[in-house]
Amino acid sequence: MKREDLCELHFITPIINLGSILKLGILSHNRAKQIEHKSVAMQEIQDLRENVVVPGGKPLHDYVNLYLCARNPMLYKRRSHHAEICVLRISIKVLDILGTVITDQNASSKYVRFGSAHEGLSNVNQSMVFADDWTNPYDQIAEWRHKSIKCAEVLVPDLISPIYILGAYVSCSDPSEQIQIIAPQFSVTVNSHLFFH
Repeated sequence: MKREDLCELHFITPIINLGSILKLGILSHNRAKQIEHKSVAMQEIQDLRENVVVPGGKPLHDYVNLYLCARNPMLYKRRSHHAEICVLRISIKVLDILGTVITDQNASSKYVRFGSAHEGLSNVNQSMVFADDWTNPYDQIAEWRHKSIKCAEVLVPDLISPIYILGAYVSCSDPSEQIQIIAPQFSVTVNSHLFFH
């Protein structure tokens, strides 16, 4: 995959967090622990991530994790809460932030490869990351592998300033109206397919 193949990155968050995101930016897991917020993360996954250190970098929880494609197993697991969640569209200019890292799959996977923002995209399997579906009824191992690859990440140290937020995707009109109240400047797009609806 090449940088020019990317038009945006994605951050999954409860809509209720948008007020603090507009003030403070998108915070790493460790920084977000210091403020009141709602999380979509699953605790068992966070426990795995707690022990990961980015090679040549910092603990994984000191990075903001963005997805190359939000239509992934993480958002699928939260599909019943679709009306409370949005996907923030993040500028690919975050790739120019010093210390940014790209993973070729879920960053807590045993087989993940980490790469610099300059070189890491070459490790990413674009067709698998952007595939609509990752299930494989004939090969469970292939499905597990694809599931992890669907969650390829861009890791940005510490925080992402609100200036990098391009807008938001929502699943239906109700959350769109919520966001317009909290952040009237946001460009909001209804994309039910992204949210598995």
